[in-house]
Amino acid sequence: MSGCPVVSVWGSQMIDFDYDIIWNNLPFLWEGMKVTLLLTLLAIVGGLVLGTVLALIRVAKIPILAWVAAAYVNFFRSLPLILVIFWLYFLVPLILGHSVGSFYSVLVAFVLFEAAYYSEIVRAGISSVGSGQIAAARAVGLTYPQTMRYVVLPQAFRAMVPVLLTQAIILFQDTSLVYVVGLKDFLVSAELIANRDQRLIEMFIFVAIVYFVICFSGSLLTRHLQKKLKI
Repeated sequence: MSGCPVVSVWGSQMIDFDYDIIWNNLPFLWEGMKVTLLLTLLAIVGGLVLGTVLALIRVAKIPILAWVAAAYVNFFRSLPLILVIFWLYFLVPLILGHSVGSFYSVLVAFVLFEAAYYSEIVRAGISSVGSGQIAAARAVGLTYPQTMRYVVLPQAFRAMVPVLLTQAIILFQDTSLVYVVGLKDFLVSAELIANRDQRLIEMFIFVAIVYFVICFSGSLLTRHLQKKLKI
């Protein structure tokens, strides 16, 4: 019997679902989504660049540098992302003596964190290229950097595209963690509207639908690329 009031309240709110609260606040929600998309894009680019450098250092097998790169990867892969965000947001201003802003703090946190995962993806992609092709490239006079640039990395990235896209989807979902530092991304913008107008059901259902559509579309694209790029 104790559950009946909750059910009745939920049912009444669903019947009284206010679509206008979503429609009227679309410009504000779009501003939040732009922050989410920009953060995702920059974190992908920065993480992929740094991750590729780390992967190349590890496969080059220079003992000291390879150990440092491996330690970096293992360190960040062993930490929760939210802890890294807290570090960059609270500790860096103490070290620098001034605030760098919530956006740049979480951006650096995402780049450093994602680089560890991209490094392993890139390293696996490099390992998938046959050693015979590397030997052939060196035999025709290509240096190690040229071999990596013209022979290995193009093939490796072709094989990695679906996995990289999957990691990008995960990163897009993880951007919702920026609420802990008050950055107004898509989720935080929706929460502000929900609390202001007391329409939590409408806003959070809408947020769930948006995240689902974007992530599910990305998953379908990943499957398509897996089939198209399969050798």
